[in-house]
Amino acid sequence: MVDRLATRTQSISPFYVMELLHRARQLEAQGRDVIHMEIGEPDFPTPATIVETGIQYLQTGEVKYTPAAGLAELREKIANYYRQHYGVSVAKERIFVTPGASGAFLLALGVSLNPGEEILMADPCYPCNRNFVALFDGDTLTIPVDASTHYHLTEDLIRQHWTAKTKGVLIASPSNPTGTLIDPIRLKQAIEMVNSSGGCFYSDEIYHGLVYSTKATTALQFSDDVFVINSFSKYFGMTGWRIGWLIVPDAFIEATEKLAQNIFIATSSLSQYAALSAFDQHTLRDLERRRTEFAQRRDFLYENLLRIGFDVPIKPQGAFYIYADCSRFTDDSFQFAQEFLEAEAVAVTPGKDFGMHHSERYIRFAYTTSMDRMTSAMQRLEKFLNQRSLCR
Repeated sequence: MVDRLATRTQSISPFYVMELLHRARQLEAQGRDVIHMEIGEPDFPTPATIVETGIQYLQTGEVKYTPAAGLAELREKIANYYRQHYGVSVAKERIFVTPGASGAFLLALGVSLNPGEEILMADPCYPCNRNFVALFDGDTLTIPVDASTHYHLTEDLIRQHWTAKTKGVLIASPSNPTGTLIDPIRLKQAIEMVNSSGGCFYSDEIYHGLVYSTKATTALQFSDDVFVINSFSKYFGMTGWRIGWLIVPDAFIEATEKLAQNIFIATSSLSQYAALSAFDQHTLRDLERRRTEFAQRRDFLYENLLRIGFDVPIKPQGAFYIYADCSRFTDDSFQFAQEFLEAEAVAVTPGKDFGMHHSERYIRFAYTTSMDRMTSAMQRLEKFLNQRSLCR
């Protein structure tokens, strides 16, 4: 029976954190109070304005297909958001509403990547991005990065690793797992390098909005010849609604629409109509209050991890993660995460989910839970480390 599996499935890597999540659920079923700091999902509910708009749409009973590219009104609202927030003009024809950022990646790679072509990515990076490339029988070259480049690819690194099979480069800013932003000058240089080489530049911007002390820069500020992936999941708090968007270069509009028609038919009409309220001023004020709270959580977690003895070379500037070096305590972060969960019922994500570059030294902590819960998690972490120290 195994012989009937498509060979591409062999290169799709699993999420190691799912083992930990499964065990966490088992512990909860046994009555343990598990603190979840492993999942990249905001703990805030979807803003009430968005929910109310969705309910109103459902009550019409006219829950029908939309155009494959998405509701014209929603695409126009996204275009207005780019004008107001970034000062860039994007024709709504270039904007495709998708089933989450995952759907945006499928469209972007589906219209641009051929079998055997290669995409350059940073190591560490979000693992699903590598798997999307594998799904289209492409190859991924992950390039080790560190704090010296804020864990991002640079023009020099791209040039060093560019070969005849290279199709393009993916940069995610803010990054998962590090929460770091790419410097705007370095982003511009990277885009120019890729464009001049005839490649495709993919900009993962799904954590835009969740940025602290500064502003994120969209790739569209430097070029129209880029693919931009974004989502209503993180900043807008719509994870379970499964809705995102993709902006493509002009030359890819027709092909992207064809692919969307055949793969998705249309993104959920409920989610699209609900998202029409995502850019309302009342909603944005609510989201800004949440962003302020995330910043406070980041500061608390960052300061406490340093105090306890973890190393975090760069204070994250966005998203809701801290990628902490735990090598002072262990040479196997996956085992550390497993033991921490069993001993103190706190779930975190091991570095091996994000690549190979010193991954055994890192743990990703998500500050997607309340300050009270994080306070308890830090107390449990200190207890766990003290007990490990006594046992040695």
